[in-house]
Parts: sequence; C-alpha cells; structure tokens
Amino acid sequence: MNSLTNLGIKAKAASKALVTASPELKNKALNAIACALINNSDNIIKANALDLEAAKESGMSKAMLDRLTLTQDRIKGMADGVLALCSLPDPVGKVLDQTVRPNGIKIKKVSVPMGVIGIIYEARPNVTSDAAAISLKAGSAVILRGGKEAINSNKKTCEIMRKAISEAGLPEDLIQLVEDTSRQSATDLMTLNGYLDVLIPRGGAGLIKAAVENSTVPVIETGTGNCHAFVDSTANIEMAADIVFNGKVQRPSVCNALESLLVHKDIANKALPVISERLKNAGVEIKGCQKVCDLLPYAVPANEEDFKKEFLGYTISVKVVDDVYAAVEHIDKYSTHHSEVIITENSDNANYFVSAVDSAAVYVNASTRFTDGGEFGLGAEIGISTQKLHARGPMGLSEITSYKYIISGNGQIR
Repeated sequence: MNSLTNLGIKAKAASKALVTASPELKNKALNAIACALINNSDNIIKANALDLEAAKESGMSKAMLDRLTLTQDRIKGMADGVLALCSLPDPVGKVLDQTVRPNGIKIKKVSVPMGVIGIIYEARPNVTSDAAAISLKAGSAVILRGGKEAINSNKKTCEIMRKAISEAGLPEDLIQLVEDTSRQSATDLMTLNGYLDVLIPRGGAGLIKAAVENSTVPVIETGTGNCHAFVDSTANIEMAADIVFNGKVQRPSVCNALESLLVHKDIANKALPVISERLKNAGVEIKGCQKVCDLLPYAVPANEEDFKKEFLGYTISVKVVDDVYAAVEHIDKYSTHHSEVIITENSDNANYFVSAVDSAAVYVNASTRFTDGGEFGLGAEIGISTQKLHARGPMGLSEITSYKYIISGNGQIR
C-alpha cells in the first residue's frame, strides 16, 4: 500500500465522523484552529524562515518570496479567516428545493458534503489553513499537497491544526498533508480514485493544465489570472490610475492581480502618462504595443506572448485600442476568464462590457483585487473557479458541497 492510498483510507474514515457532526462541533474545531495558529505563530514563523532561506538560495523572485512569507500579521489574517467561517451558516443539510408530486411523494433536494477533497497548491502557505478550515466547515476531509517551497511551513501548520481539532473532539485525520513534494506525489493524488471525491488545483498554468489533463478524479479548475483593465474614453483618469495601481502593485503575485491594461485611443495621450508614471515609480515594467511605446519612452515592445502571460510580478502588458468593442475582442482572445474591469462614465459601454466579457468576475470602476472569498462575504475561499460547471468565481462553503434528493412516500409504487 503506497502512502497516498493510506492517506486516502484515513481521510475516508475520518470523513464519516464529520457527516453527522453538529454545526456547533465544527465551529468549536474552527475556533480551536484559529487559537492554535495564533498561539503557535512563533513556531510557524520559524518553520517559514527555513522555507524562505531555501527560496532565496534558489533565486525565487521578489514577488514570489512575498507570496511565501508568513508574518505575525499574516498568521493573524489566517486565523481571522478561519474564525470568519464560524459566523457563516452551516452549508450542510440545507433544503435547496422541495416539491410534492401528484402521487403524494415528497422530494427534497438537500446539500451534503463532498466527502474527501484533495487540494494541490504551490508556494502559498496560507492556503493550508484556508483549505483545511473551509473543507471542515463544509463537512469534508481534506488531503493537502503543497509545493516544496513551503513544505516546512505547511508541515508545522498542519501539525498545529490536527492537534487542535483532535482536542476539540474531531478526528485529526480530517486534515492530512502529503509530505512528499515530488511530481510523482502530485500525479498519484490526481489518480486517487475511490478515496478523493474531487480535486482542486491552485497555482500556475502548468499545475492546472497538468491536473486537468492527467487527473482521473473529478477536477474543479481554478484559473490563472490574466486579468484586464480597460480605460474607456470617458474614464476619470485619477480613478483609473488608482484602480490600475492597486490591481497591479498592491500584491502582484496573486491571481486577481492586474496583468493587462487596455486604453481607449481617445484618452491614451492623457491617461497613459498619468497611469504609467505611478506604475514606473513602483518598479513596474511596461510592455506595450507600438502606440504605447510611442507615448512612453520607457516602455518596451510587447510581443504576442506578453499579452497572454500571467506575470505574477512587476510587469504589465499595455495596449491602445479603438473602442470598447476592440477591448472586449482583445480580452476574449487573451483572457483566462478570471477578472476584468472597465473604468468608464458611460453606462452603455459599462453594460456592454459586463454582458460581453465572459469571465467569472466582471467589474465596473473597481479593482480586480476584490475577487476573493472574504471580500465577497463568503469567508475563506478554497479557490477561484474559472470554469462554468459546478462552481464559478470564488468558491466558498456552498460551492464545495454537493446535494442529494431525499424522497418520502407512504407506499407509492410505479
């Protein structure tokens, strides 16, 4: 028996205890996790320091190092995300629909746990607590497989959470970590049929592509984020500069960060210098079309790949377009269907943009950085789905449950 199968057996057994767990017991366990994260923050930071040291030696980029780093404030944020789930309604056992048939049979559609959820993710140790907590609240066991870059942080966090839920009265095997970070362990998790009910990959395009192509377990595809902003001809330039700056610079290594900027030709001469100057001063490299390079002496020419790319760092692609229709056409060609925004004072253009753009989240005059479970009021999220089946956008509690039909009769036969 290989180690992944052993984890699957233990997760499946532990999940049975959670099916009948009361909302109060689940919340007790979540409170225990949050307290344990805070009380053990120094130990988590020590483990994280080992990961950071190895990452620096390997030449990890500044943006990715930021993504990997845990601080007291970030651990408090992780704990707050767990606690936020306690105040949300329990997603299990909700009557989603009900009807009485002409023959007297009563049919109810009721939400139920997935069972065992597998998560494959990369160098973001906060995902460890988010995924474990949201799975637990949704009634499912979880098998976590993080990247090698965060292995020490993940091991320590999982150790702390397992102990916390055990002391709260739930099986510690509801949370398990794959400590083997080889490519083979990821492949093995993708094929853990009979134990995993669903697999959710969270990471770059390569990881998601590998999961979609190789998994024999059902996959919910979370998307890479080539997110676009379109500055329309009627845009408030200062508002546009604020939104673009926030989307690109506030945290460039995350999937809802802005990667591509489109500017209407009629406002480009005025808007681009204002927006780009703020980006340049923050260290952002601008890769632009010929019109952009003509307007901005510090811009470098963009190629086809630049318009497709999720940079996850201090680089942005920029293009001048003829109108809102050209902007939507560009987005349709290059978007990963995550999050896009139009900055405009024209309601007709805004309405066209939100109707025509086929992405999970479409904004008018607000930063794409709001595409987040917490910001949407869902509590901690388990990922941002860019597909259309089962879930789309930030996946909160409801999105990681399934349902079944409960039928009651008094002897009816067909």
